[in-house]
Amino acid sequence: MVSRRIDPEAGRTALASWAVAPEAAGRAVLAPAVRHTLEMFAEEYPGGAVELRVPPFAAVQAIAGTRHTRGTPPAVVETDAASWLALVTGDLTWEQAVADGRVRASGERSDLDELLPLPGPRRTVRTARESIPEERR
Repeated sequence: MVSRRIDPEAGRTALASWAVAPEAAGRAVLAPAVRHTLEMFAEEYPGGAVELRVPPFAAVQAIAGTRHTRGTPPAVVETDAASWLALVTGDLTWEQAVADGRVRASGERSDLDELLPLPGPRRTVRTARESIPEERR
C-alpha cells in the first residue's frame, strides 16, 4: 500500500491546472501533479519491481515482482514531468515517448504500455479541458 504524501484534492487541482495550460505550468503546479499521479500509479499497480522516477519531483516503486531494498533497482523508468503527465493522461503514448527519447526504461517489467494512461487522471484532464471557453481552445 502506498502512503499518501500529498492531498488528493491538491493533486487533482494541480493536474487540472496543468491540463489547461501545460506550457505555463511551473514547479508549483508540476510538483503536486506529478506526485499525485505517481502515487495513483503505485496504488493501482502495487509492488516494488519497478522504480518510476520523475526528477526532481518524486519516485515510487510499483508493479508486482522482485522487490529491491538497496542499490540499483532491477527495473527503472525515468522521464521528465511533462512527459509523465502526458503519458498518465493519455496525451502521449508509451511507444511515442520511447521513440522520442522522452522516457528511459530498463529492466524486466519496465514497459508500461499496457498500464497507461490511468483513468482518474485522464478524466481530470478531460473535465478541465472541457471547461475552457471555445474561443481559447
